Amino acid sequence: MSVSNDRRRRTPGGPPDDPAASQHRPGLWQKLGPGLVTGAADDDPSGIATYSQIGAQFGYGLAWTMLFSFPLMAVIQEISARIGSVSGHGIAHNLRRHYSPWLLRAVVLLLLIANVINLGADLGAMGAAVALVFGGPQQIYTVAFGAVCILLETFVSYARYAGLLKWTTLSLFAYVAVAFSINVPWAAALHGTLVPQITFDSTHAMAVVAALGTTISPYLFFWQAGQEVEEQRRRHVKPLCVAPRAAGAELARIRIDTLVGMGVSNLVALFIIFATAATLNAGGITTISTTSQAADALRPIAGDFTFALFALGIVGTGMLAVPVLAGSAAYAVSEMFRWVQGLDRRASEARAFYATLALATLGGVAINFAALDEVKALYWSAIINGVLAAPLMAVMMLIASNARVMGRFTLPRPMAILGWLATLVMAAATIGLFVL
Repeated sequence: MSVSNDRRRRTPGGPPDDPAASQHRPGLWQKLGPGLVTGAADDDPSGIATYSQIGAQFGYGLAWTMLFSFPLMAVIQEISARIGSVSGHGIAHNLRRHYSPWLLRAVVLLLLIANVINLGADLGAMGAAVALVFGGPQQIYTVAFGAVCILLETFVSYARYAGLLKWTTLSLFAYVAVAFSINVPWAAALHGTLVPQITFDSTHAMAVVAALGTTISPYLFFWQAGQEVEEQRRRHVKPLCVAPRAAGAELARIRIDTLVGMGVSNLVALFIIFATAATLNAGGITTISTTSQAADALRPIAGDFTFALFALGIVGTGMLAVPVLAGSAAYAVSEMFRWVQGLDRRASEARAFYATLALATLGGVAINFAALDEVKALYWSAIINGVLAAPLMAVMMLIASNARVMGRFTLPRPMAILGWLATLVMAAATIGLFVL
């Protein structure tokens, strides 16, 4: 990234060798970073469409899926972060070093395809949201959002950009405000959340698969691992396999960061389900394909304020998710080809990394000019993510349990059990995607 060496050393809280800084105990907000941004990026516009459809179609009946998926997504994201923090390298780098080249190539190719499709859907949703509220040409807004994201990632210093992403997570609370701006029957909403209502038919099963596939996504694995490596560079600290004395505090920070990030992600998703169940489902609207349809359908039922809040929330979440999607693709491709990579690098130092990031984003923009059905594109993206997620989770579990990679910091037994359980659940969900 375009940033001088002096600016890189002036990180928030002071450099590591500053005695005053070392005595300062950061508060909760300072401890949050990659995990919070990763969790918030999980509620991207395409995810909002999924949660809106679940609320519109089933009311509060599937709200429990957000509670069920929380420990699964939290543990797998913590494992991703541990891999980056302990080894000092991202997931693709560890795949290249320790596993077959064909596996690495297949994983990166599938990730790239799924991310570009997702980028197209998210950028298109952002453009559509602005067009709904202010009028004007959707495609021009889409191009503008793509350009702004590329410029921010390329030319804003990493420390400043990471802080910007962190503050952007607050845009998610627009959906909490939406729920409180309407009359939600909270007793029914809490009952649907805490008491699972399981119906054995294809429509409910597909919705559960969609909820799991939306909350546990491969691009989040690559992003969080890569961001932990970036944070080590920013703070000038060594990987835990080299500096094991720092492990206690660092692994505790990762756990807090991840739990808070995934908790915020699922809490916001839950409020989206509540809001659409209380309005769309209650009003007899049970089919929603896109976020713009969900926002537009809210206007006659919940009023202009709720409509505008829902629509503009799409823009905020998109500005958070697009960099994560493009960045995770750039990390994976750069690690595969051994390119210089990282958002803390100048553009002149990591040309191929930034070129990959820009091309992925531009590919997403281009999808909006192709004769592709947005709903079908998202469906195929979900299939690709489903095909990739379970095998990749299994490989991550092997990496995190491999003493050659993790040294003394291989997974503790409780985390290993929960991680493999998450992998099995995701595998079952993927099979359900094809069978049902």
